Amino acid sequence: MQRKISLKCKNCGRVFETKLWSIKMGWGTFCSRQCHYADARMGKDIRCWICGKEIYRSPSKLKCSKSGKFFCSKSCQTVWRNGEFKGKKHRFWKDGASTYRDVIIKSGIPQTCSICRTKDKRVLAVHHKDGNKKNYDLDNLVWLCHNCHHRVHRGASLID
Repeated sequence: MQRKISLKCKNCGRVFETKLWSIKMGWGTFCSRQCHYADARMGKDIRCWICGKEIYRSPSKLKCSKSGKFFCSKSCQTVWRNGEFKGKKHRFWKDGASTYRDVIIKSGIPQTCSICRTKDKRVLAVHHKDGNKKNYDLDNLVWLCHNCHHRVHRGASLID
């Protein structure tokens, strides 16, 4: 006959019965598998920084975060990163020299080459009429395809 002993669960404190041989083997400290695995989870349940969904993060993941913010998915992380690292915080920031493209896009000017009228966005570039890349006035900016842009810079007077 196997002898049973009453013990207190290490996790929840509930009294349960276990066999003597399981204690000798180093087992019998938890009342159920659920309590055993709950004790093994040493991380935290936290909320996603963007959507608020509850997620579990292990101690190593909690320690490795540079920003201290946690996300449920790559898409939530990308939403945060695109809002956080723009302008001067962006790694390709060059004292505002590349923002002229954003200015012309946000103005609503149709993305069409001013000379040949191509609408392929993959080949369009922003041209500065006066040659000053720091001049962001809309009167100075115009869309050109790479071919027309090259021709304008080589002396062809194609735009007004």
